[in-house]
Amino acid sequence: MGLMEKWFDRVTDLVMALLLVLITIGIGIGLISLLQKLVSLIEFANGPDYYMKMVSEILTLFVLIELTRSLVSYFSEHRLRLTFILDAGIIFVLRELMIKLFEQTITPEEIYALSTLLLVLGCLRTGSVIVYQREKRMLAKNNRNRQHPRGCADFTETTAS
Repeated sequence: MGLMEKWFDRVTDLVMALLLVLITIGIGIGLISLLQKLVSLIEFANGPDYYMKMVSEILTLFVLIELTRSLVSYFSEHRLRLTFILDAGIIFVLRELMIKLFEQTITPEEIYALSTLLLVLGCLRTGSVIVYQREKRMLAKNNRNRQHPRGCADFTETTAS
């Protein structure tokens, strides 16, 4: 591995670690805010708008948790897993859909558009899982072939003198 590749890997690891720390702090702040809203909701029995803000924050925390999963997997595999990123995208679209449905402000066109986006993201996720499993099988097969190549004998020839 060349010097530039090592530096690139180090800088990338540093950026990913910083993103992970920032997202974790964001999750912590969001959780504290959510708990404060819950206490306020219990004390004052606020209206439906307050429930909407809580639901929105909970769903936002789900998106942040999915992004955190993606970053954590980066450190074990040194690559971003497309499935985790697509999961975060799906959760984000579902979040928007749920909020708009709860507020009753969504139009039929938006429902069709978000549904199509969910279908595309779901197909991409399914495709990425299939490709990942295929790659995994191919790598396992290649590793077995390297250990025991076909057509190679495991014995040494002896000649009679």
